[in-house]
Amino acid sequence: MLQDKLPKDWKQALKAALDSPSFQELERFVAKERQEATVFPSEEDLFSAFRLTPYADVRVLLLGQDPYHGPGQAHGLAFSVKPGVPSPPSLVNIFKELEADVKVPRPKDGSLIAWAEQGVLLLNAVLTVRQAEPNSHAGHGWEAFTDAVIRAVSEKTEPVVFLLWGKYAQKKKKLIDATRHVVIEGTHPSPLSASSGFFGSRPFSAVNQALESKGRPPIDWRLTR
Repeated sequence: MLQDKLPKDWKQALKAALDSPSFQELERFVAKERQEATVFPSEEDLFSAFRLTPYADVRVLLLGQDPYHGPGQAHGLAFSVKPGVPSPPSLVNIFKELEADVKVPRPKDGSLIAWAEQGVLLLNAVLTVRQAEPNSHAGHGWEAFTDAVIRAVSEKTEPVVFLLWGKYAQKKKKLIDATRHVVIEGTHPSPLSASSGFFGSRPFSAVNQALESKGRPPIDWRLTR
C-alpha cells in the first residue's frame, strides 16, 4: 500500500485523507499502473519529500505540478533530480535566478535534498507519472491527497511561507490561511514563461525576508558545501 511508505508524523497529519475512498482508489490505480508501465518515481522515492521534511519542520512549501517523466530524474522532490542527473530546463532557470538573487553559484547537479533537509517541502500536486507521458497520472486522486497536505501545513501554528510559481500552483492559494502564513506568488520557471517574470523576481530572498519577519530562521539556499 502506498501509505506504508509514508512517515508516521505525516500519516497522523493526513489521517482523514489516507482513510478516504478516493485514496484507496488511488492506491489501486498506481499499483495497476506499475504493473502495466514504467512509473516514476520508484516506490522507494515516492514520499521522499515527506521523509526528508518532517511535518513539524516545514518552514516553506514549494509547489510543483507533475514529476519529471524521464529515466533517472524524478525522486519524490518537486523540481529536483537525483545527484548526477543533468538538470532539466526549469531547474536550470531556478539555478540562474538563485545565483542572481542570493549569489549562490550553480551546483554541479540538480539535487535539492539540502533544501528539503532544512524544512522546504518540495511538493508536487501529482506524485507519480508514466515514463514519457507528462500529466498521465493527473486526475486520478493525487490532487485530493496533496490538497490535504497543503491544508495540513496551513493548519500548523508556526508561520510557513508558501511559494506558488505559475497559475496552476496559485489556484491552491484558497487552501492556505493567509492571515497566519505568507503566500508568495510568481511566474513559473519553465522556459515558456521564465523570461516573462520569473527572472528578476528574487523569490529566494523574498522567502527569507518573510521567514525572518515571522521570527523564523532563513533558509541556507546553498546546494554545494
